[in-house]
Amino acid sequence: MNPFPSAEQQGQQGLQEQQGQRGRHGQGLQEQERPPGRYERLRAKITELMSHVPLRTRITALVMVAVGVSVALASIAAFVTVRNQILSQTDSTLLNHANQAAQMVHDQDLEAYQLRQSLPYFDLPSYNDSNVVVFNSEEQTYRVKDTPPEVTPQEADYTVARTGGGSHFRTFTTDNGIRVRTVTVAVPQNPALPSEQKAVLLAQSTHDTQQTLGRLTLVSVLVGIAGIAVAGSAGITVGRTGLRPVDRLTEATEYVARTGDLRPIEVQGTDELARLATSFNAMLTALARSQEHQRRLIADAGHELRTPLTSMRTNIDLLAQVFGPGSEDAAQGSGEVPGSPRPRISDADRAELIADVRAQMEELSVLVGDLVELSRDTKPQAAPEPVNLGDIVRQAVDRVRRRAPYLKFDIRVEPWFLEGDPAALERAVTNLLDNAAKWSPEQGTVTVRLADGLLQVSDEGPGIADADLPHVFERFYRSPEARTMPGSGLGLAIVRQAAENHGGRVAAARAPSGGALLGLWLPGRSTEAPASDAGPASPSA
Repeated sequence: MNPFPSAEQQGQQGLQEQQGQRGRHGQGLQEQERPPGRYERLRAKITELMSHVPLRTRITALVMVAVGVSVALASIAAFVTVRNQILSQTDSTLLNHANQAAQMVHDQDLEAYQLRQSLPYFDLPSYNDSNVVVFNSEEQTYRVKDTPPEVTPQEADYTVARTGGGSHFRTFTTDNGIRVRTVTVAVPQNPALPSEQKAVLLAQSTHDTQQTLGRLTLVSVLVGIAGIAVAGSAGITVGRTGLRPVDRLTEATEYVARTGDLRPIEVQGTDELARLATSFNAMLTALARSQEHQRRLIADAGHELRTPLTSMRTNIDLLAQVFGPGSEDAAQGSGEVPGSPRPRISDADRAELIADVRAQMEELSVLVGDLVELSRDTKPQAAPEPVNLGDIVRQAVDRVRRRAPYLKFDIRVEPWFLEGDPAALERAVTNLLDNAAKWSPEQGTVTVRLADGLLQVSDEGPGIADADLPHVFERFYRSPEARTMPGSGLGLAIVRQAAENHGGRVAAARAPSGGALLGLWLPGRSTEAPASDAGPASPSA
């Protein structure tokens, strides 16, 4: 099968893709043009309304609703449970009494049959607020002694008598407005009269039960109202207490914006709001450190720029006097006395002045470039690239060798791969080599070693005094011996900044040859493939 399609196949495939894209584009337009539904409009409206409500009010309302609904649901559940328990207990008592009455009817009926008598009524015990009715399957009602039959059986009650088993409950309200609960049970069958089935209907007023349920309802309502009141108080308390740290943060930010004082706020507790306050204090600390860095950089830069500018101004003024207008045309305010002779200098002095001005301009340019580099106090925003530090070291050595052809370079470099900024790394390595070249004697040797991510550059110069070792990588620090030599005092500071931005570090010591030994360590790996383990261990000091 040919893996490369023909031109006709490519055209058909492109046409199909265009049609599919057109169809999907049309479908997307239809979806975009579809008006929002009722639910979306309601949600958008609620979101818009809530956005204008203060956070404290929203938290208070949320707590009130949550606690109030919980208390209300608990009250309803308790009321329903107790109500069902009371009604179940009432029905159980009523059924127990009916079964007792049915058994007594069976006993009296059996005794009358044995005596060959017929009973016009039954002698049954009276229950509190209860009426008892005895009837048979033929819908014939028997009187009950001292208990008038005020309750009339219904068809369902006669069905119990006909079937001779089971029970039937019902509730109704009398003409007098009394609510009555009834139960009908079958009388055990008389073996002597198998054709006659009787049943007992026991009716009891539910007045006491209704009073109890009424009191329970009132208590439940009062508990629910009290719960809602407690929920409101809890919501207000939670809103005030919970947002108090937020209020402190707000006041702190307003104070910082108004006064510029970056004083940290007090942190209380270990909860999320305390973490927020801690993060805010860390931000204030970083901001204060950045401001202090800017002030120190500006102060140091002003101090370092003053010297070359003053020297350049002096040399330019001298050149202006030499090559300016004649004495008779001396400008007013120039300090020259009219009629005084023009100063004369030799060609060698003039060339030395011009060379001095040019050197000072170059030094000023280097100083400005170093200041711009150090003003970037944060890590570079560009995406890191895979680089080989060994290649960067070789390129830097070639560049410095062209500037210092009188030196020898002893290089031993091993590959070391990392993710970083190639330009910043090359600038750092070049500064290390330039520093070694500046202090090396003529025909001296600069030793360069790179192994396991540790770059060591040593020279054969006078070395670094013990008192200066901790400060060689600080900004604008120059030892007494270095103040007479060209340089801005920022080269090694740029090396330290590049190392820190790449997760490494720098160090300074005395070389075995007596010169300076400067080290730069960067985390990485010795192969191009990413290592499965973490970075290599840091080199020992």
